[in-house]
Amino acid sequence: MEPVVMVVAPHQDDAEIGMGGTIASLRSEGVRVVIVDLSDGEPTPFGSPEIRARETKAASSILKIEERELLGLPNREITDSTENRKRLASCIRRYKPEIIFAPYWSDAHPDHVQASALVDAARFYAKFVKTDMPYEPWYVRSQFYFFSTHMKVRIQPSYVYDISGFLESKLSAIRAFESQFVLHQKNAQRLQEIETEARYWGNQLGVEAGEPFVSKENVRVKSAAQLFSL
Repeated sequence: MEPVVMVVAPHQDDAEIGMGGTIASLRSEGVRVVIVDLSDGEPTPFGSPEIRARETKAASSILKIEERELLGLPNREITDSTENRKRLASCIRRYKPEIIFAPYWSDAHPDHVQASALVDAARFYAKFVKTDMPYEPWYVRSQFYFFSTHMKVRIQPSYVYDISGFLESKLSAIRAFESQFVLHQKNAQRLQEIETEARYWGNQLGVEAGEPFVSKENVRVKSAAQLFSL
């Protein structure tokens, strides 16, 4: 069975902000990447559900994402409820990812905090045997957290993914959300901040750009090839 990576984003654009370069890099290596957006992020000053749908399609095309779902939870009201756990767990059971990426758990935006907890719970729910959820039980082997935060969190990453050669793809995918980062002048400077952050993390590795990730569990190294790539 082909390995699958799933990225769960609170809103349409968070996956691109937090790990767009990593997604582009994974896709370049033929890795199957599925994005699940919990909410479309609307309403916003210059957006609409229809606009965000078009922008998301454009961003997905840039990152070469062919599988992307909108769970349809209400913006600003994402909650880690039993119902939502089952809805997300059903997606996990359907796609059977080996690795899942969730938003970092500490944030000023309540949606991001709840989304992080929701992924944690849905990962557990997905393995239930006696349940009314569709598809066969599945347990995600590894879970990591990406950063698309609304506060200046102090980051101590478990690892930094080298996105050299994919920084422009990341930035282009974010620019595709014109209603959020072009028309919305207050957010326009965020693009420069995102690029600066990526280059900072790349500098820590001695490369062009990077994206940080955190794991609550120990990261396993099981081969010399993997060890020497660290």
